[in-house]
Amino acid sequence: MEERFAVVVNHEEQYSIWPAGREIPTGWRAADVEGGKSECLDHIARVWTDPRPLSVRR
Repeated sequence: MEERFAVVVNHEEQYSIWPAGREIPTGWRAADVEGGKSECLDHIARVWTDPRPLSVRR
């Protein structure tokens, strides 16, 4: 069975993946996307088009 991950995002709108079912670290929140590693990374590639932190983009 493939390991499942959750897409997480921080206050700077930077994305990452985290093992599904584990407590999300402080400073991060769930992005409501869960699946296999490649699915999650594909989602991040689609939505995170500007990798600069939010504070730099403003």
